[in-house]
Amino acid sequence: MLPIGVANKAEASNCSIRSVLSNVTGKWRMIIILALEDEPKRFGDLKRCIGDVTQSVLTDNLRGLQRDGYITRSVETGPPIAVSYELTPLGRTLLEMLKPLVFWSHEQMEEVRRQRMEYDRAQTK
Repeated sequence: MLPIGVANKAEASNCSIRSVLSNVTGKWRMIIILALEDEPKRFGDLKRCIGDVTQSVLTDNLRGLQRDGYITRSVETGPPIAVSYELTPLGRTLLEMLKPLVFWSHEQMEEVRRQRMEYDRAQTK
């Protein structure tokens, strides 16, 4: 079994599995990584591509992904100034790990919906 158990908060903060997974498995970070698959994108293009993310949430998530080395931020002096984001080699390895999960999610959605409905019906009885 993978070493996922910890005895206290100090151990939890030093756990590599928890540290990495907590920073990449959030809803927005995974979607950002997927959105950058084909090419670098400017902030506005990313926001339009994702759709339902606020500017501040997108900014925070981009900073977190940049901090961990999954993306780079490039600034091209203008006018106008253009800021774009691109996957790093580390980000590309993460993308390749995420893609099977994305395909699986898409393929299993009907079964998940069925299970949710069944569960909800059982809870209302």
